[in-house]
Amino acid sequence: MAIEVAALAASGATSTVVGLAVTEAWAQARTRLTRLFSRRQHQGADTDTDTGTDTDDVEQLRSAIEQLADSLQSDSTHAVGDCADQLRRRLRHALRQGSETAQELVDLLSEMSDLAGEPLSGSGSSRSRGAAGLSVNSPISYHVPEALRRQGPPSQVPALRHHFINRSDELAVLNGQFDWDTDPSHVDVRVLAGPPGVGKSALAHYWAHARRTREHFSDGRLYVDFAELRDHAGADVTEAVGHCLRSLGVADAHLPPSLGERTALFRDRTADLRVLLVLDDVSSPAQVRALIPNGPGSAVLATSTAKLGELTLDGARPLPLEPLTEAAGLLLLADRCGQERVAADPEAAKSVVGLCSGLPVALQVAAARLVNEPRLTLDALAAELTDDGRRLAALSVGGESPVSAVLDSAYRQLSADLAHGYRLLGWIPGPTFDAATAAAAVGRDLESAQVLLDVLEDMSLVELTEERRYRFHGLVRLHARERAGVEERFGTGLAVTERVLTHYLVLTALADRSERADRLRVADLRTLLAEQPDPFAAPNGPRPLDWLAAERANIMAVLRAADEPALHTPGWQLAECFTVLFLHHRHLGDWRESLELGARYAAAAVAPAAEARLRSLLSRPLMDIGEHRLAQQELTTARSCAEIADDPVLYASVLEFSGRYWDRFDPDRAVAAYRRSMELNTQGEEPRGAAIAAFFLGRAQDARGDHDQAIDTLSRARTDLLALPKPDRRMAARATAALGRALDNLGRTGEAVPILRAAAHTLELIEGHAYEAEALLDLVAIAERPGADRSTLRSDLTRAVTIHTDMGSPLAESLRERLRALETPGTGNTD
Repeated sequence: MAIEVAALAASGATSTVVGLAVTEAWAQARTRLTRLFSRRQHQGADTDTDTGTDTDDVEQLRSAIEQLADSLQSDSTHAVGDCADQLRRRLRHALRQGSETAQELVDLLSEMSDLAGEPLSGSGSSRSRGAAGLSVNSPISYHVPEALRRQGPPSQVPALRHHFINRSDELAVLNGQFDWDTDPSHVDVRVLAGPPGVGKSALAHYWAHARRTREHFSDGRLYVDFAELRDHAGADVTEAVGHCLRSLGVADAHLPPSLGERTALFRDRTADLRVLLVLDDVSSPAQVRALIPNGPGSAVLATSTAKLGELTLDGARPLPLEPLTEAAGLLLLADRCGQERVAADPEAAKSVVGLCSGLPVALQVAAARLVNEPRLTLDALAAELTDDGRRLAALSVGGESPVSAVLDSAYRQLSADLAHGYRLLGWIPGPTFDAATAAAAVGRDLESAQVLLDVLEDMSLVELTEERRYRFHGLVRLHARERAGVEERFGTGLAVTERVLTHYLVLTALADRSERADRLRVADLRTLLAEQPDPFAAPNGPRPLDWLAAERANIMAVLRAADEPALHTPGWQLAECFTVLFLHHRHLGDWRESLELGARYAAAAVAPAAEARLRSLLSRPLMDIGEHRLAQQELTTARSCAEIADDPVLYASVLEFSGRYWDRFDPDRAVAAYRRSMELNTQGEEPRGAAIAAFFLGRAQDARGDHDQAIDTLSRARTDLLALPKPDRRMAARATAALGRALDNLGRTGEAVPILRAAAHTLELIEGHAYEAEALLDLVAIAERPGADRSTLRSDLTRAVTIHTDMGSPLAESLRERLRALETPGTGNTD
């Protein structure tokens, strides 16, 4: 009898909470409940009991009441039923255990029941109470409204609110994986995994509502939203199974209390049914395993940001969902805001799709803004989204941001330590990063960083590229930075950037020195590099230029992020080391920008020697793109800085770069600059610098018509370059090409051609492609002469076009014209 009375009291108390929570009296009721729980909690702490049972009751009952009240503010009748069930069970258990807190709660709710508009269940006019706190002499009556159920099999999967487009390939896979025409003997489990907002739920809901799907799963389609359970019931799998059992007709009174018992009952109830379970926003394999039905031909379709790879052991089949392609994104955008609007500005529409990272949830918001703000153009929206700091805010309508909401849902699944790592990774400047860069960013060892990346990759928050590097989806990176801005201490972002900058400075400096140790450098990095292992010297280590080429975009991003006073010195040091890549691979735009940044940082750090070096180097890409006036300005500033630095070898280098400028305009001034550079390098005991100045001197002599003198100078320069302790094959090959050119100018073309060919071949092997193109164009010019051998003309010109195109050279288009003319019949230029 005591158990029955406890059950009635629990049901009545739950009904009163429901009644109060939907009235204006709830604020008053919540205040009184809070006082009760606070007082009982303090009393429990003061008694210092061995069991702590009543103290546990305080917390459990407080939590259950709050969750029930919150669920009543939602639109989900399932959440209300689940939370009410949870409160009844906890209160019933506490009353059976003789909990004083539970008894006092029932008494308090009885007093407040008039506020709810009905008496507490089981109470009448009499206030005399039995052991369980109820009037045992009054008729017992209570009413807990049951959730309304439609007739027939349950159909709970939410319908889509928009026209569904795209994903035809994924739908074909889903349909192809299921044997519709036979009576399968197994239960099919599939996992739609992908980044937040990629459209997993939309695809699952659309497929669940397809006619063929409805007809096949004739006994019903059940639905559980684990995101909602996390919000209202602590992501308890027990509650999810309870919800499904209620949907299959199991009354609350017959629901077992434990997960194991509920799972067993669920399997028993579904043994003869063909049902589909759609499980949204699953975060762990256990949530799926507990809800695999027993009926042959049934299926489970789970969506998750995590890959849930452990479920493959249970026969689950994964279906990764990628962001939309540009074409698919444009279709979605046009469907939501109008085809005519997209057609009116297709380039801006493409920008919006790209800035939304191909995520349907972001495109939905962008389209909604266009619909709600008629004066907002696609171009203006694209401009808003271009600003990283405003993009997430721009993807909101009426103060609501569905994009942030879906990203927050995944973020809340991370432990505190992993969430901290996620936030810090968002501050890495580059578009991609490896585990070592991640370790530098978060300040951990490599193994810990790899664990972090593995978890984030499994949850689709980062993506592993084919090059075994990691990258954020664009909006996920912005979300990580947004959370970091809110949750991390001031200055943490700068510290992350400094660690990543130092990481790249060490590796770039080692790559630079591995490629050429005796090159002139201003930065003294001996202390920084002293204890660092050199990966490029390892037996199977990467080739320095290959690593630099692979990391080019990341290093450029790090250089741009170094625009802080505390980072100016390592910033210019990185720019100086990085230039070794561009001496071999002429990416002129990046070379120019990296040196402009470095020179600016050196000036801000008041480092005149560094500024002189970087500005003189900057003259090279400027001259290559035809910016001769700017090149002269940089060289003038570089000479002034070199004079302040008072370093003869540095000044000799600046004079060498000045000579290369005068090569184009005044050969006599060029010759004088090179001679003085040779003298200063010799005085400074820099044999390589002297040999390089001699090489340029020989070229200048040839340009002003002193061909015999040029041949002698170039021959001596090539000999000196090959005689260095570490022979400089690259500069020696350039001297060889210049020697071939001088021989041709003397009319000794038969000697010149094989020398030029040998130089081009060597420069190709050592990746001196810009200079390879120079030698090839010399050979092309010779082959175009009347009566010359034209057998290699087309291949040489094609190779030169490829090199100049890759460099971003302004000569590329004119060379392509020459090649087209060569291949056009009737021009007289065919082979």
